[in-house]
Amino acid sequence: MTEHAEEQPLTAHLLELRRRLLYIVAGIVIGILVLLPWAQELYALIAKPLLSVLPPQTSMIATDVASPLFVPLKVAFMGGLVLSLPNTLYHIWAFVAPALYRNEKRLIVPLLASSLLLFAAGVAFCYFLVFPAAFRFLAAMTPEGVNMATDIGNYLSFVLGMFLAFGAAFEVPVAVVLLYRGGAVSLETLKAARPYVVVGVFVVAAVVTPPDVLSQVMLALPMLALYEIGLLVCSSMRRN
Repeated sequence: MTEHAEEQPLTAHLLELRRRLLYIVAGIVIGILVLLPWAQELYALIAKPLLSVLPPQTSMIATDVASPLFVPLKVAFMGGLVLSLPNTLYHIWAFVAPALYRNEKRLIVPLLASSLLLFAAGVAFCYFLVFPAAFRFLAAMTPEGVNMATDIGNYLSFVLGMFLAFGAAFEVPVAVVLLYRGGAVSLETLKAARPYVVVGVFVVAAVVTPPDVLSQVMLALPMLALYEIGLLVCSSMRRN
């Protein structure tokens, strides 16, 4: 076999990787361009949970001169990433699928779909339930004479961090199933670890949420419930 023939498979893989990356980048750019005209409306939607609890005649502020321009653009950029996610995942899957065994494909597809749905559920839970309750509590605790005026850039950073935290927290069942199917731990060990999981979950909730008990509990309880769901899935997989 010649040196050129030996290098050809690697070259072909690199060319295929470049092609898939170009498709992914193109999808992201298209997603951003589609959402760009509605950047202001998207930020207003994200800011709604806080604006709805602010006192009358109170609004958010921009402490940076360029914030009114760049903050909505950041929202459009993040929205473009989300909008193009199906295209991104398809090309990632198309690149790695030929190297997978049939049983691996059967496992990855449902896990990937479950991950997306659980992450979206975590973001929705945070936006529709956690934000209204947490912002209402924080607004009520604002000392008299203090104007609760939040910078739009800081608010966006806070919201994105919370979305990421709740989205990742809702991936607990996927993590449990991967640990079990990967042979890292047995089902009995996962069940025996419940007391440690409870402590760990509340520690994580205390770190990633605002310093109020309500938000911490609203993150910890779903994580514990999702852990139990993961155990049920593992149990059904063992029976099958």
